[in-house]
Amino acid sequence: MNIEKGDLIVLTLEGRFDVIVHGCNCFCSMGGGIARAIQEKFPEAYSADLATIKGDQKKLGSFSFATINRNGREVTIVNGYTQFQYHGANVLVDYDAVRKLFANIKREFSGKRIGYPKIGAGLAGGDWQIIASIIDEELTGEDHSVVLYSP
Repeated sequence: MNIEKGDLIVLTLEGRFDVIVHGCNCFCSMGGGIARAIQEKFPEAYSADLATIKGDQKKLGSFSFATINRNGREVTIVNGYTQFQYHGANVLVDYDAVRKLFANIKREFSGKRIGYPKIGAGLAGGDWQIIASIIDEELTGEDHSVVLYSP
């Protein structure tokens, strides 16, 4: 896993990544964190999320996506379903869903430059060390980077 500092969206628009992945809940609510920024900057990704069944727990570990063109570059925005709920006091991220998601990402986007935030470790309350280990295992051999937000 590469570690970069910056703004995932800005880096993507500058051409650093072919695919970006962010964690979503199963209720089509992109109301906080980087999901909100993605909804605003890439409404196509939000439309892809809205095309899924709201509240369907079977989405865990799967994803929806939109491939878009910005600034003459093609990028795929992946909405990864890593948590069922979007609020609550407990840890919301589902570690098994994270594993399944990144196994699916490798199958679908192998060979691409993949970027992501600390999925599941922010608003979802997960342990980044556990999540990072899962991502590293599932994306072995891939060019992938966590972007630590820095304006």
